[in-house]
Amino acid sequence: MAIEDRRARERAARHRLILETARKIAEAEGWDAVTTRRLSTEIEYSQPVLYKHFASMEAIAEALAIDGFAELAEVLHAARATAGATGNPLSPLAHAYVSFARDNPALYDAMFVRATGLRFAAAQTPPSLLAAFDELRAAITDIAGERDPDTLTEVFWAALHGLIMLDRGGRLRPEHASERIELLAGQFVLTT
Repeated sequence: MAIEDRRARERAARHRLILETARKIAEAEGWDAVTTRRLSTEIEYSQPVLYKHFASMEAIAEALAIDGFAELAEVLHAARATAGATGNPLSPLAHAYVSFARDNPALYDAMFVRATGLRFAAAQTPPSLLAAFDELRAAITDIAGERDPDTLTEVFWAALHGLIMLDRGGRLRPEHASERIELLAGQFVLTT
């Protein structure tokens, strides 16, 4: 039993090392620099060992995306917890979301830009994807009124993603980033 436990721990450690190394390379040099050859050199394991953990580079990116959604859920939860009763409750959430994307561009790409088999609103949706969406939906639900919170959350999320991608591409004036986020968050709050 002890030998099997040790092997399971070693396997889990190798799995985590592969993901951490892939993320480090992707964040520093972009996803094109993440190859099985490069990973095997960096972690000092053979390519067949990598393939015992992940069938492809896409599987590595997908595993990182799942981890990324868990991180995003934590960031959004913290932002929601500090939102307080005054002001627009979506504003801190929107700023946290945009900051997460800006601070983790390769991870954000794994989550939203790279092709993966991950799907929202499906029976097999991983829990971390649901957790991130649920954090957005919780904030939206508080201000939704009679509007459908799921649809409103999808629109809010899509608008945040659009701002991020346009900003990344240099299509928006950088000095107005915060103003855009505040304006976007304000569009979702009902005024009476």
